[in-house]
Amino acid sequence: MFALLRPFFISLLLLAPLGGVAMAAEPPAAVAATTASQVVSFENEAQLDSLAAKGKTIVYFYAAWCPECRATVTDLNARWNRVRPNLTLVIADYDQEKALKAKYGVTYQDTFVLLDAKGAAVKSWNGGGLDGLNDNTRS
Repeated sequence: MFALLRPFFISLLLLAPLGGVAMAAEPPAAVAATTASQVVSFENEAQLDSLAAKGKTIVYFYAAWCPECRATVTDLNARWNRVRPNLTLVIADYDQEKALKAKYGVTYQDTFVLLDAKGAAVKSWNGGGLDGLNDNTRS
């Protein structure tokens, strides 16, 4: 399934510098000085806990076969430069991450889960693209 998500991750990495998004690798110097948001792929729960402890973290459950997910990704790619600062979006494979879905009570793809500083879910919503992401992550 990761092979199916590879084009998604590549497109985010390719479009990120155009939108001024600092990625985990080597952000451009001008962006590094700002409080840019980032997109990372889910690795494990320890990673989520670490990211959540550092700042606002949202898990997005993506399925390559889901038309709503593809629309969400298209919207995020097109308007990433408008996402709220200091946000980490973690992309999790809806079909593969069964334990993570169970932990957060996710039963539908295209679901976002906002985490608290300890990695616990505090809010979840379906869809909405960039506007939904920004609306649901207001402090």
